[in-house]
Parts: sequence; C-alpha cells; structure tokens
Amino acid sequence: MSTRWYPLYRRGNPQLRVFLPNFYMKLIKPRDPQPKNVVQFEVSMQMTKFDIKNYLEKIYNVPVENVVTHVRMGQVNRSKFGGYLVKEDDFKVAYVSLPATETFEFPDLFPEEKKNEEDKQMEQIENLKKDWETNKGRDKHRQGAPSWLGL
Repeated sequence: MSTRWYPLYRRGNPQLRVFLPNFYMKLIKPRDPQPKNVVQFEVSMQMTKFDIKNYLEKIYNVPVENVVTHVRMGQVNRSKFGGYLVKEDDFKVAYVSLPATETFEFPDLFPEEKKNEEDKQMEQIENLKKDWETNKGRDKHRQGAPSWLGL
C-alpha cells in the first residue's frame, strides 16, 4: 500500500517500517441537497467501496451503512496562452450513508462574528482610500506624492 522503500528487516535490528496509505479522502460540501445522514467525499481513484467503508470504520470509528461511488469527469478549459483545450484529471466521488439515527451537518467555517470583523476592516480600508484621494490632490504639481513629503 505504500510507495516508500524501507530497509530490509534483519534479525536483531529494530523494526524501522512505517506503512502510510496512498489513499486520501476529502470532505466536500455537496452541490445538491442531500439527506441529513449522507456525507460526500472526494476519494482517490484506486479506492473501492469496501476500502472507503473500512477506512471510516477502522480509523475514525464512524458507523457506515452504505457507500455509493462514481467517477466525475474533470473540467475542460481553454488555455490562456495557446488557446488549446486542457482537461483536468477525473476524480471519484463517494456518497457515504450513515445509519438513520446519525446526522451530519457541514461545519460552519465562516461564522457571523468573523464576517462582521471583515466588514469593519473593509470600511476602514475604504476610509483610508478616501483620505488618500483627498490628500493626493493637494499639490497639483506633485501628483501622487503624499502631503507629508513636503519641502
């Protein structure tokens, strides 16, 4: 399962092998509404339904009822410089159904408190831009020079 080479095991030497999986699972916010007990993941192309189920049950102790996978085609875009078509890699999507008693809610990554702070910071930036514009036009012969840079 691992692409890393390790020294051969020799009797008397300490065991230096650590096996890391080549799989990845990325939690995705679904583009279509899903039931409360369905979670969507982007997984590596080599993973099967059984691998996904075992991965979640053994490592994260999540009870899994059903797994449905399908392969989505990567987007086809036009290149900026040559004008030729470039296709992104295909990827596999897994829909994991939890038992009916379990529910999953996607975490709120951008709470209102932080949004309010960002709004305040944007207001400060706008005020600073207005001050800059007013101070920039004071000396017509030295455009763009700040007012504190006087002779």
